[in-house]
Amino acid sequence: MIKSLVGGVIAATAFVMLSSSAIADPEIVKGPAAEPDCFAPWAADTQFFKYPKKDGPYRIALANGYIANTWRIQMIQTAKAYAAQPDVAKKLKEFKVVSTGEDVPAQISAINNFIDSGFDAIVVNAQNPTAFGPVIKRAKEAGVILVAFDNILDTKDAINVNVDQKGLGELWGKWLVSHVPNGGKVLEVRGVAGTSVDTDRHNGIHEVLDGSGKKWDVTEVVGKWDDGVAQKATADAIATSGPFDGITGQGGDTGIVQAMIDAKHPFVPFGGETENGFRKFCAAHAGDGLKCSSAGTGPAQVAVAIKTAIAALEGNVVPQSVKLPLAIVEDPNFKAGQDFFPDQSDNFFVGNSFPTCGINFTAQEIMGQSKENK
Repeated sequence: MIKSLVGGVIAATAFVMLSSSAIADPEIVKGPAAEPDCFAPWAADTQFFKYPKKDGPYRIALANGYIANTWRIQMIQTAKAYAAQPDVAKKLKEFKVVSTGEDVPAQISAINNFIDSGFDAIVVNAQNPTAFGPVIKRAKEAGVILVAFDNILDTKDAINVNVDQKGLGELWGKWLVSHVPNGGKVLEVRGVAGTSVDTDRHNGIHEVLDGSGKKWDVTEVVGKWDDGVAQKATADAIATSGPFDGITGQGGDTGIVQAMIDAKHPFVPFGGETENGFRKFCAAHAGDGLKCSSAGTGPAQVAVAIKTAIAALEGNVVPQSVKLPLAIVEDPNFKAGQDFFPDQSDNFFVGNSFPTCGINFTAQEIMGQSKENK
């Protein structure tokens, strides 16, 4: 009788576990999404998810990796600012942030801890797109919704929110092809090694350059999307491999231009990100040869990821992969007060809003938040 009782307990436990696993699976449904202007599908064949509705308020966590650059700091500040907005705050029981650096196992451990702590959804900027398989499975079995953004996850078992990072690299490559008509020497300042963003942007640049029919001599350095790191890497590259006929930088572009100025390197066509300081330089020195394409997506994409997580928890239809628009300004269209802000910090990323999602921030709203774990 004792054996029978134990067996019954085991069977009941197994049934609950299996039922929980089934509940974690979203239903695959037809689009459009609940907010089609915001939650735009990545492609025509993108699947649409409908998760079982959960009653709020919700516990949502942000598991960030790398933190040592302006974009990531502003992203953390933006996430906290969004969570503090009244219409969002009323839907949140708890919003937790942790940054773990470039250590992939540490980020995976943080996600596991959030799962074990009973969080409803986890938003992640992944250090590696392919290393998260076991923790993705754990989240799914526990009924925890995973939403990856910026550096996304290589899986169909999580929601991805991103811009076309490869397309961004292609945009910069096309800028160089059109503004360096005879080909030549190019400096490519890359991001954080191993991330999907760095890889996709790099591949986009090189596919365009390689397919142009022109001869290119590309010097690659690592700038980690950081002004200080990128400035030093550029200074070293100019000293050893310069001068260059064109430059492309994934971030830290204000530092890259400053290195050019310090080395008295001629201004050349430049495809870069959306830092306020970079755009200030582009506007000030366009007549001197600094012809810029400034494009990217602001750190506010974290707010879209949080909004997506809440929509999924509420049982609304969302795409498995959400495509965000790029913010693009190119020479000669840089306008003060619109495309860059002379009185704001150089380190502020411009275009930090997604109007189709009702997401917009003032600089003061963002800078009033801290970058610390909490």
